[in-house]
Amino acid sequence: MRDAMSKLGSDPNKINPLVPVDLVIDHSVQVDVARSANAAQANMELEFHRNKERFGFLKWGSSAFRNMLVVPPGSGIVHQVNLEYLARVVFNNGGILYPDSVVGTDSHTTMVDGLGVAGWGVGGIEAEAAMLGQPMSMVLPGVVGFKLSGKLRNGVTATDLVLTVTQMLRKHGVVGKFVEFYGQGMSELSLADRATIANMSPEYGATMGFFPVDGKTLDYLKLTGRSDDTVAMVESYLRANKMFVDHSQVDAERVYSSYLELNLEEVEPCLSGPKRPHDRVTLKNMKSDWLSCLDSDVGFKGFAVPKESQGKVAEFSFHGTPAKIKHGDVVIAAITSCTNTSNPNVMLGAALVAKKACELGLEVKPWIKTSLAPGSGVVKKYLDKSGLQKYLDQLGFHIVGYGCTTCIGNSGELDESVSAAITENDIVAAAVLSGNRNFEGRVHPLTRANYLASPPLVVAYALAGTVCCPCYTVHCPFM
Repeated sequence: MRDAMSKLGSDPNKINPLVPVDLVIDHSVQVDVARSANAAQANMELEFHRNKERFGFLKWGSSAFRNMLVVPPGSGIVHQVNLEYLARVVFNNGGILYPDSVVGTDSHTTMVDGLGVAGWGVGGIEAEAAMLGQPMSMVLPGVVGFKLSGKLRNGVTATDLVLTVTQMLRKHGVVGKFVEFYGQGMSELSLADRATIANMSPEYGATMGFFPVDGKTLDYLKLTGRSDDTVAMVESYLRANKMFVDHSQVDAERVYSSYLELNLEEVEPCLSGPKRPHDRVTLKNMKSDWLSCLDSDVGFKGFAVPKESQGKVAEFSFHGTPAKIKHGDVVIAAITSCTNTSNPNVMLGAALVAKKACELGLEVKPWIKTSLAPGSGVVKKYLDKSGLQKYLDQLGFHIVGYGCTTCIGNSGELDESVSAAITENDIVAAAVLSGNRNFEGRVHPLTRANYLASPPLVVAYALAGTVCCPCYTVHCPFM
């Protein structure tokens, strides 16, 4: 457009986005190096080498255009950066106040709905049109009211909650609809918990999963460095426009297109898989569900492994060390994705599981590709400050970079010996990750079984080494 402007004899610098544009580079880092203290630095160097021309162009663009901010590679995942830094909640444009909203070229843009900002993913052309000031048009959607009550039990995480919510909403049918969460149970959820649920809107099919602004939203804004004046302005504006919610007050029942309700006390520890995010499996049923998957016909819940082959054990040599692999063995364990790494509760929980495992002398098999890819540098700071990162490192969960990595399939190669053992023996290998999607072939071409789990469970299954493990017992030392 600037070239065309120049040919017309006018100033090309007049071409700029008409609305604020934030560009965050997070999809280019890959886990080439893992289980190493210098993994993050090595992977970043490879990322810059592969994308030198593209990054150079983006650096030029950051200074050539007004109204555009480019967040450089290595900073984090766009949705977490949006929560921690970019989102305004309420815009102040020359003294004119109005609610923040966002469209993004990634389906999980919905994560910001947990902060009370209406947002969802769009295609590139729609985003470019919005940059040029064009309105977004849509058919007025139905709104599903999702009432939350009670409180999560000890040991139950926001990941367990979002996988439960995803299953419920997929069954209810919310494609093309908005979901709004409400109820006194909201007061028991942190902002990070809400963001986890909002993040997975694409997985449960909704355009967005919205959490109205309340006191916990304001607390989060303060926690992430927004000024007192900004927080006061947000609160005053939203209260004046009756957009601020107080969950301690019992409101009259709201009017929605349809309703769902969940008592948080009923949520159980769980995973989802092996091929779809809404195929939830309670932790206590994982072993039996896995054995059923081996038996069942090929499909979303089946691999059709013959009975006589289900106990097959493939032997191989891993850098001179004798090793074995069988159906259901974990070859990738990744703490990854904005869905979970934005939540301090589950990240610190994973680190505490690692600490307990180290104290008990437990180890992760060296051929399991373990990785930790936080959504922002904030995670590294609190893991270092708490003294817990060293335990994750000891189990092989070194930080490999700040980006989407394994969650989008940038898991890198498995060791050649592991790959050969899987392919030559037709092994149904498993990946366990704290991501949001687990379709076959997405995480890694050689992991046919992929389970979504909380970060603490990712560490637990890395230690177990298999998804066919009855680890949910009172005797399990790290659960």
